[in-house]
Amino acid sequence: MIRSAVLIAGTALLPFALQGCVARTAYNVARAPIQAGSKAADWATVSGDEADRERGRELRRKCKERYDPYYCD
Repeated sequence: MIRSAVLIAGTALLPFALQGCVARTAYNVARAPIQAGSKAADWATVSGDEADRERGRELRRKCKERYDPYYCD
């Protein structure tokens, strides 16, 4: 008897407990395209730090290939 009462009470409270999960899932689904777009933009662009590192690598490579006092000193 008590067991069935707990089962009924749990079943009655289940929709209220799932509302947060449903809302969170809907939020994540709505936010997914925006996050994907921002991630693609981040991959497509080069930050200043990345550009500086790449330029330094290029200059070091050029100095190894052919010494130029203007760039290598």
